[in-house]
Amino acid sequence: MPSERQLRWHEMEFYGFLHFTVNTFTDKEWGYGDEDPAVFHPTDFDADQIVRVAREAGMRGLILTAKHHDGFCLWPSAHTEHSVKRSPWRNGRGDVVREISEACHRHGLKFGVYLSPWDRNHPEYGRPGYLEYYRNQLRELLTQYGELFAVWFDGANGGDGYYGGARETRRIDNRTYYDWPRTWAIVRELQPMACIFSDAGPDFRWIGNERGIAGDPCWATLDLSKPARYPGGSSEGLEHGERPGTAWVPAECDVSIRPGWFYHPAEDDRVKSPEQLLHIYYSSVGRGCCLNLNIPPDRRGRIHENDIRSLRAFRRILDATFATNLARQATVSASAVRAPAESYGPHLLLDGRRDTFWCTPDEVTIPWVEFQFASPVRFNVVELREYLPLGQRIEAVAVDCWTDGQWTEIARATSIGNRRLIRLPQAVEAGRVRLRITRAAACPALSEFGLYLEPGR
Repeated sequence: MPSERQLRWHEMEFYGFLHFTVNTFTDKEWGYGDEDPAVFHPTDFDADQIVRVAREAGMRGLILTAKHHDGFCLWPSAHTEHSVKRSPWRNGRGDVVREISEACHRHGLKFGVYLSPWDRNHPEYGRPGYLEYYRNQLRELLTQYGELFAVWFDGANGGDGYYGGARETRRIDNRTYYDWPRTWAIVRELQPMACIFSDAGPDFRWIGNERGIAGDPCWATLDLSKPARYPGGSSEGLEHGERPGTAWVPAECDVSIRPGWFYHPAEDDRVKSPEQLLHIYYSSVGRGCCLNLNIPPDRRGRIHENDIRSLRAFRRILDATFATNLARQATVSASAVRAPAESYGPHLLLDGRRDTFWCTPDEVTIPWVEFQFASPVRFNVVELREYLPLGQRIEAVAVDCWTDGQWTEIARATSIGNRRLIRLPQAVEAGRVRLRITRAAACPALSEFGLYLEPGR
């Protein structure tokens, strides 16, 4: 079952990535590590504009690439000169991490950091001395920028690089070199409520692709007793999760709004459309995951107008869709209710709260709930949420509509978890709707149920 920090992370649902470094100005995706810090020179950096765009898109937080593989630091680290303090931006007195973190605080967003384990600039990378350097930098980020909701580590580790002028290829054993348990312990000590990301957790995992698409089903558990459960290890089980699993390690879907992760002028006309973003949303958030959508600042240090245009249209559709839960118009009944009924009745599915839930007696694992309307309602989205502190109990559901004097199945789904959105291929109209739990590992604990109609459907 999830920890308190993981429950907080689940509530985020949708947040953003900010890929921003020397690559923005050299037109690269992965810097080599030999870049002159002087190339980092945004002409009109505006942290408030960046964060405001994220907030208006519905994001609840931002994760900044404080250091990517090139080793350039967006804060004036005391442990290297390869940072913004050697940049002409802000006359060498700038701190991107501070400006973004403070803007997040002003606008009510959570803040997180990405610190690349691989460093193509540092001369000690691949040797024991680098670990001390890396952990010192991690401590700076964990202690100087307020509360963090996430600390993000990836699995791109080792290869060719500058390495202080050596210009060579360095390979590491990513199973042992980083000694991840000790590094994670620093996060636990200094930011106890921050969730740690890597391919296999320990708090949330990669989905196995960078398209933003979760597997279906997508379970929130993994079997951590398997080998290769470390950053950069095997991708086995990441797409769908593993049931049963040994630990709660839910999935994040990361994807960029552009083909690349960093801003490239040639991609200004290749921004994902609102329709593409909607498909990603239903395939990530709608499968119980969190969506981490990258919106890379441009060379001004702002979010580009094309990205903003697509994000705003995407948000308008989502807001219009979920403005009204049509199910709240219904009279609701259930085949079974745990006692006392006032504490576990099906009416709690419609109260808009995650901390209440409909539940059945222990022995009842395949119940149904019926929603009866005074007049037919039209919908094309079905929403379900489990009461997450009790884990994922439900394994399969079906949705029926009463038509021509009989029940007709219109949809089915497997894993529910934090949030399940079933998007029907076309809208349906019905005066009676029934949800059937068709398979469950224990008596179901369902927190919310919703019926919605997308605009134009």
